[in-house]
Amino acid sequence: MRQGAEYFTEPAGPAQRRYEALRAYFTQDMPASEVADKFGYSTASVHQMATLLRKGRLALFAEARPGPKGPRKATGQLRQRVLELRAASHSVTEIAAALTGEGMPVSAQTVWQILDAEGLPRLPRRDEGRRGPPARLAPVKAAALPGWPAEPLPVPCDHAGLLLLLPAITQIGLPDLISQAGYPSTGALTSWHSIGALLLAKCARRPRVHHAGTLADDEGLAFVLGLMALPKTTHLGTYSWRVHRDSNQKLLTGLVKALRPLGLATGEAGFNCDFHAIRHHGDQAVLEKHYVPRRSQRTRAVLTFFAQDHASADMVYSNADITKAEQASEIIAFADYWNNATGSDPGLLVFDSQLTTYKILDELSGRGIRWLTLRQRGKTELARLAALPASGWKTVTIARSGRYRRPRLHEDIIKLKDISSKVRQIAVKNIGRDQPTLLITNDVTTAGKNLFARYAERMMVENELDAYIGGFHLDALTSGVPLNVDLDTTLTVVAGNLYRLLALKLSRYERATPETLWRDFLDATGSLHIDDTSVTCALNLRSHHPVLIDAGFADLKTPIPWWDGRTLQFRFPPR
Repeated sequence: MRQGAEYFTEPAGPAQRRYEALRAYFTQDMPASEVADKFGYSTASVHQMATLLRKGRLALFAEARPGPKGPRKATGQLRQRVLELRAASHSVTEIAAALTGEGMPVSAQTVWQILDAEGLPRLPRRDEGRRGPPARLAPVKAAALPGWPAEPLPVPCDHAGLLLLLPAITQIGLPDLISQAGYPSTGALTSWHSIGALLLAKCARRPRVHHAGTLADDEGLAFVLGLMALPKTTHLGTYSWRVHRDSNQKLLTGLVKALRPLGLATGEAGFNCDFHAIRHHGDQAVLEKHYVPRRSQRTRAVLTFFAQDHASADMVYSNADITKAEQASEIIAFADYWNNATGSDPGLLVFDSQLTTYKILDELSGRGIRWLTLRQRGKTELARLAALPASGWKTVTIARSGRYRRPRLHEDIIKLKDISSKVRQIAVKNIGRDQPTLLITNDVTTAGKNLFARYAERMMVENELDAYIGGFHLDALTSGVPLNVDLDTTLTVVAGNLYRLLALKLSRYERATPETLWRDFLDATGSLHIDDTSVTCALNLRSHHPVLIDAGFADLKTPIPWWDGRTLQFRFPPR
């Protein structure tokens, strides 16, 4: 044999070894056992390979792909278009997608090779909320509609379910509230256009990182606001930082005044108050460190404060403009806000022991505002309570479901440092804790068992915050903080109340969470049918439509103020 024959007699690679084994088996009549010994297979493997080859299921050679090798050489037109799009600050992936849509299919790698040959560097990495939409490199700018369509016009709407919130928006007069709050406007967009776009993104449960980017191509939603196209992420992000805290507070005040005639936000049963730290996922923003329970650590975060009306279980106040120095006095700020909004001080304020200080509690007592909170357990006080005889404790029955319905109470009038007047202390045992729980309050008339039951219901504010986190992405704070957090929390409160107004019309959904309402009703597609007098929202078939029909939405005709009184009605497909 000539030199080099060992390449064929001693195959090295697995593909070549398989080929030589099968060639010997089929062309040299070599038994399968000998083939197996010579090429290192088992006899069963040789039979299996032979069977696969006969059935055409074994490819011994890879077919060469036709076409030119390597990256396609850039033509003059392609190169010019790539450079034009890069001059508009579009990334290589956006450029590749745009050129493919223009009939010049090209890969992102080829785009990069063209840019690299021109000496152009890569763009700095941008988060998802700041990237431009690749399919709309020359989008229609957001601007008010020039006029109502002269002819009947069908418009597709990928988020048609959100129009179910329009009756609630008109019921509380939200556009007027936004205008009266003094939100800024631009030469092309009113304050309602900008805030309305942000509110729709919030109601569509889009996290802060996305803003309205995923809604931008929905012509139907743009028409709902009276726009040619929805504002883009850049406008909404920069707009939010032009908003002052005073405007947010005025909007919340107007919201409360609009809800009270509807039987909501009365404040008669008091308020549940709590802080919530929204964690920051970066190190560029100048933020203080706060304790984040979900992380069990102190880290950079935006501290927010929420107040919940106990009777309706809805949030009525938020503030994300709080520093550590202002943290303890935020409960006073809320009391001032409620007095300005309603003309009276708030009812019973219920909160945990970490929310404020004894000095602030003394200030609340001086204003005649009732409060209920926990007292930290001290060794001396625990020893005193442990020494009490059994007769010093009173067993009561709480009208509630679940365990611990028969706690044992012991009441005292005590003096605490920094509180000028004596306060009422209620020690509670037999509720599943090793040591008594100590409640303190300046309410000396309400029965002790009722105060204990009232404090146990404080968890409603935590449940509502959890629903807002899951339903409205309250915790979606990005490293660049592209949206003003105080405006985001304000819109979260507004969106939560809009969801609640919808829920109150739906049988068995009165206490449903935002996530449930979104899943069953609002996450729906459809189309808008527009004529000179009305807009008909035709919703695509959903299994929960009977609930909406029973609630009267099929017969509803709602005049929309910013449509010059034209009506909105709904149409449901037959089942």
